[in-house]
This record gives sequence, C-alpha cells and structure tokens, in this order.
Amino acid sequence: MKLSVTQENLARALGVVGRVASNRAGLPILNNILFRTEGNRLLLAATNLEIAATYYIGAKVETPGVITLPAKLVSEFVANLPKGPIELETDGTRMTLTSGGYTSTINGVVADDFPELPTIDEEQSVRYSIAAADFKQAAAQTLVTCSNDTTRPVLTGVYWHTVDGALYMAATDGYRLAERRLMASQSQIAAIVPASSLQEALRSLSDGTEEVEVLFDETQVRFRLEEVEITSRLIDGTYPNYRQLIPAQSETNVTLAVGDFSRVVKVAGLFARESGGSVTLTADHEAQKLRIHSVASELGENTSEAEAEVSSDGQITLNSRYISDALGVLDGETITFRFSGKLSPCVLTASQPEPNYIHIIMPLKS
Repeated sequence: MKLSVTQENLARALGVVGRVASNRAGLPILNNILFRTEGNRLLLAATNLEIAATYYIGAKVETPGVITLPAKLVSEFVANLPKGPIELETDGTRMTLTSGGYTSTINGVVADDFPELPTIDEEQSVRYSIAAADFKQAAAQTLVTCSNDTTRPVLTGVYWHTVDGALYMAATDGYRLAERRLMASQSQIAAIVPASSLQEALRSLSDGTEEVEVLFDETQVRFRLEEVEITSRLIDGTYPNYRQLIPAQSETNVTLAVGDFSRVVKVAGLFARESGGSVTLTADHEAQKLRIHSVASELGENTSEAEAEVSSDGQITLNSRYISDALGVLDGETITFRFSGKLSPCVLTASQPEPNYIHIIMPLKS
C-alpha cells in the first residue's frame, strides 16, 4: 500500500473511528483500525462487535492495499502532526507515515483476522432522511432519559417507532420519560437503538452535515453522516407501553421563562443535596408565582420564586436534577409544566401551540 492523504482529513477520520475501537484483551485485533484503499479513497474502520464505524477520505493512491494499525498510537501520532500531506506506505505488516520532518513506522497486523464489517440490504431496509439539526436535537432530548440499568436492557436504548403516521423517538428510565416527534412517516418501524450507538452518531456529526440518513433492517441500524457510517445492533425486546403514562389533562398549568425557572431550580438544588435532590414546587394562582422550597437539615433551607402564569393552585415534589436536565433540552424561551396533585406525573413542554417534544418527571414523596 502506498498513498497520500491530508493530515486534517486523516486526523478527523481516526478521531471518529478510534472511539469505537475496543480494548478487549481477549480480542486484540479489535484494538486496531482497518486501513483499506478503495479506488481513489481510503477506508478507515473500527468495531467493538456491537458498533462499527467507517470513514472514507480522499486519497492519492499509488498502490492499493490493506492493513490494521493500533488505534490509540496511530490516532495520537497523526493528531500531533502539522497540517499538510502525509505519505503512508506499508512493508509487510509495518506502515511508515511521513509528514515533513516527521517519520514514524508503526507495527500493524494483517487484516485477515479483522471482523467482517456489517452490511445492510438497503433495498429492504426502512430509510429516513432527517435534517441534521433535528436529529441532533432529538437525540439529545431522548438520550437524557435513557436508563443505565443493564438488568433492563430495553430501557438502555432509544425507542424509534411510528404512531398515527409519524416517526417518534422515546426513552424512559422509569423515573422520567421523553418523547420527540420527528417527522411524518409512511413506513412502520419499532426498533430500540442502544444509547451508546446514538451517542456515537451524535458525536460523529460534523458542523457541515446537513442531513442524516437512518436505515433499519430487522436487527441493525445504520446512521449515514456524509462520509461517516455508524452501524449498530438493535436491542432485542419489547419496549413498554409508555404512552399510558402521559396524562391528557392536568389540573395545574404553569408557564414561565426558561431562564427564570432554571435559576430558581439551581438555587433550590444547592439545598437539596442531602435529600437526593428533592425540591417542592408550589404554584400560587392568586400571586401568579411559582415557589420552590428545599431543605438541608444541617445547612438550612431555601425558598425561591419566579413570576409565572398559573392556572390553579398546586404542589408537587420533584428531583431538581431531573428538572435541570429537562430544561437543558427543551426548545424555546418559555415552558409550560402541568400536573394534577402531588402524586401525578409532571409534564413539561415548550410553550407553543403544538409542541413536538414532551418530557415527564415522576413525583417524589413529599
């Protein structure tokens, strides 16, 4: 193999695929990145057997070839080179990289033992083209409520599914729930995408990407982000019927500025650390204010308030961190949250006629 590429392209490609490379001692080949020429392009790929990442970059190829190199070493070496062309040339299982006054020879491994890269039958797959900005926002809005409990694997993913002609993403950890409507859909889909795979796709998005293509088959999902492809196994199982948790109506509706709500929650959270983040929210219809109270038994207590539009009096106790997480991903300058007494779910949405995102937090015992 003999070719040249630019440092900028190679460093970015290694940064993307290198994150997927595994550190499994039992399968050392998974610690490596595959380098393979394909026409006038260089393919870089890595896999941990759950997720595979591939990245194509333009190259001036003199001699085609294939090799695998240790991910950590080659990524760090290339990242520290100056911008400009890099010459890559193999001799058996060794690759020499030359850039200006820098030359390094790295011992590699033949590619025969590298796992076969996953394939998807694109003709038979369900395909969606999503604006990159919408994909980025929807992923952030649902990943925040994924579970880390591996004893319930279906909750460690984001549920992509269609309802009434629309594509939705949803996630819950049992304490909170997020649902985002993405787009109209004539296809039917019900698939649980591992949170780690969606996070990897999110991290791999470049600023210039305008559209994300998502393909599903029976067992896999592929995210195509221009020159990057992230392919992952789906989580096997049936997602719980979360929609039954969404109340259609609520007794108390409170609308206020996101900035005001965020500040009073952060202040209240300082006094809620001893109580697991527990803060009590009181909606005052007469005063048209929201009050948040928290107690630290040894340090003191706090009451903060903010101007709000309040439909009726009500009180509920929530986890302050969960509120902050929700405010961090809600779109808009004002939000509405609603509930029906201390034991009902609290629903947070952006204050717009037809919000495409809802966030639910289950109450704590006050």
